[in-house]
Amino acid sequence: MEWVVIVSVLVMTILSLLRVNVIIAIIAAALTAGLMSGLTIVESMDMLVGGMGGGANTALSYILLGAFAVAISYTGITSLLVNYLIRVLTGKKTMMLLAIAGVASLSQNLVPVHIAFIPILIPPLLQLFDRMRMDRRAVATALTFGLKAPYILIPAGFGLIFHETIVTGMNQNGANITVSESALAMLIPGSGMIIGLLIAIFITYRKDRDPDSFVGESGTAAVVEATNIRFTKQHVFTLISIFAALIVQIITENLIVGALTGLVFMFLFLVIPFHKGDRVVTEGIGMMGTIAFVMLVAAGYGNILTETGAVEALVEVSSGFLDNNHALIAFILLLVGLLVTIGIGSSFGTIPILAALYVPICLAAGFSPLATAALIGTAGALGDAGSPASDSTLGPTSGLNADGKHHHIWDTVVPTFIHYNIPLFIFGWIAAIVL
Repeated sequence: MEWVVIVSVLVMTILSLLRVNVIIAIIAAALTAGLMSGLTIVESMDMLVGGMGGGANTALSYILLGAFAVAISYTGITSLLVNYLIRVLTGKKTMMLLAIAGVASLSQNLVPVHIAFIPILIPPLLQLFDRMRMDRRAVATALTFGLKAPYILIPAGFGLIFHETIVTGMNQNGANITVSESALAMLIPGSGMIIGLLIAIFITYRKDRDPDSFVGESGTAAVVEATNIRFTKQHVFTLISIFAALIVQIITENLIVGALTGLVFMFLFLVIPFHKGDRVVTEGIGMMGTIAFVMLVAAGYGNILTETGAVEALVEVSSGFLDNNHALIAFILLLVGLLVTIGIGSSFGTIPILAALYVPICLAAGFSPLATAALIGTAGALGDAGSPASDSTLGPTSGLNADGKHHHIWDTVVPTFIHYNIPLFIFGWIAAIVL
């Protein structure tokens, strides 16, 4: 049973690297896990479908955020930002990448649209990237940094949800900790991501890359040229709608309600005519639907791993021979967390599972609450970078592959795994030892 997680994740990883569609790869991994656990193919598929409901909230959130992002794009307000970036940063690759990382970071706290901004902002910049001979793998790492680092380091917006999930999971399993302490524990692992970003921008992808060498997948959208546009009252109403969505999301801690609020305000202000409502929602589904469905299938896969006891068996076997060696225990727990979260692809969704398994082991071994939080938070975060099923990798690909020149696995997943999962693992291991 302890081999179920390892083998199924390997199946998903190998198929993904061979350029098999990520949805098919996850389904194959789920069926492998089910069969190895003694289920039939029909039982495995039923459990996969039954577990997909666990990702319904996330999937609906992404679709509504996609519709909200499409509505925002209709006003042309994103063109103002694109034109500014083109005017100020053309020829300045390093500054462009840092600016993209900064804009992405805002999507986690200030304007809570998460990945929905990427298919709106990035496609108009693709031709500029090609003229600058910019390596799109660098752009992917910059975007993923902005989608991950803020919630790891800052307990606000998505970060507040992340750290509250850690705190709730630990408190329910007998380890008391506060949100501020959880954020403190993640400072060391989060600093590893900063180092990974700097290495990607200044060392790994610093050289020019010939656009004709890109081997991507079929395009996901038409590349849109940025056009000159003036700031109007429509843009004022758009900003008010964004602000309203932010406030409601913070108050309710619900992305669906926040996105709906933003859409309603844009229709009430007539920023988007009522007769275009169907078109906005349809395009939102088209833009984010694939990502939402991947997250649903990944939730079903996670259901198989947890319901069959595969994750628990792996943790028990891994921890059974560790004695009280803190360095070795931390290393093994992070390695197990990496395997589990790479398969499921969600940090928020796997933390409750990891907390239930990790806290008893850490308490018995004498880890401090801060060290335990660092282990759980880092293990969860490992699933958001370098997983084919993660929104933090699917999002960048949705924008960068708009012209069919960017491959999800080789141009997004592999670079983000190298530059973020490796330093996260190392710095998370150090945090567990020193805290």
